[in-house]
Amino acid sequence: MRVAHPSSVGFYAVLAVILGGGIAAIAAMAEGLPLWTAWFGLVAFALLLGIGLRRPGRRWRAVRRPFPSAWRDWLHTHVPLYARADEADRARFERDVQIILADARFEGVDGVEVTDELRLSVAAGAALLLHGRPDWELPLDRTFLFYPGHFGDDYTALEPDYDGMVHPQGPVIFSAPAVRRGWARTDGSNVILHELAHLFDFEDLYADGVPSLLDPGSVESWTALVKRETALIRRGQSMLRRYAATNAAEFFAVATEVFFERPSALSQRHPALFETLTALYALDPRPPDGEEATPPAESLMARRWR
Repeated sequence: MRVAHPSSVGFYAVLAVILGGGIAAIAAMAEGLPLWTAWFGLVAFALLLGIGLRRPGRRWRAVRRPFPSAWRDWLHTHVPLYARADEADRARFERDVQIILADARFEGVDGVEVTDELRLSVAAGAALLLHGRPDWELPLDRTFLFYPGHFGDDYTALEPDYDGMVHPQGPVIFSAPAVRRGWARTDGSNVILHELAHLFDFEDLYADGVPSLLDPGSVESWTALVKRETALIRRGQSMLRRYAATNAAEFFAVATEVFFERPSALSQRHPALFETLTALYALDPRPPDGEEATPPAESLMARRWR
C-alpha cells in the first residue's frame, strides 16, 4: 500500500488551483468589491488542498511510529506468511498494517472492549490480502464493529446467525470471539479474510461473485470455474465447506479463506482454483519445501483496484 496515491493528491491539487484561482480572479476583477475579497480564493485553495492531503498525512504519521514488538510477536505467531517472510517483506507487511489501522475505525458493541488484538486481527487480514499487490487498495476507511457473540440480520443478538457481515457502504461487523478463533488455527476458516474478501466484490454496490479485481476478459472463465467447483461442493467432493455453494459471492469469500489458510491442500485437490487465486492475489502462500516458491506470472485474471 502507498502512503499517498499521486492521482488522488493530484486531483485535489488541480481542483484547488482551479477553484481557488477562479475565486481570486473573480474577486479581483469584479467592480465594487474590495481587493481583500480575493483572499477567499486562497482560503478555498488551502481547504481543498488540506482535504486532499488529510489521508496521506494520517498515513505518513502512522508509518513513522515504531512498530510495537508485541504486535510483531502476534503476527509471527498467527500469520504464517509473515513468519517466514524475509526482513524486507516483513517491514512492508508491518507498514501496511500501520496504514490500515490509520484508515479504519473500530468500535465495540454491548460492552466489547476493542483491544489491540482485535484491531490487529483485522489489519493483518487486510495486509495479507494486499501483500502480493502493493498498488491495490481496499475500501477500509469505514467502521468495524465488534459484537460479543453471534448476531442476526438486524445487528442484534436476537436469532443469532452470523459471525461476520459486510455492506457495500456501511460498517463491517464481526463477532469478537469469531475473530479470535479465526487466527487461532489454520483450518481454512477465518471470518476476517472472508468478510474482507467481500469488499473486493462490491464495485457495483452488490456482491455478484465476480471480484472487482478480475479483468473483464476473464469473467467468463471465472464464472465457469465457480460453476464447476460449486458442483463439486454439492456432491461432497470439495474441501471447501458447503456454505461456499450458497452463491458465487460466498464461494469467492470461502475460497479466499482456504487459499490463505490451507494453500498446499487446495493446490493438490483444486489445482485450477488455486492457480487462479495465485494469479489474482499475485502470491503463492504455500510454505516452501526447502525451495523458494516460484513467483506467479502476471495474468489477465487480475488488475489494479479502481
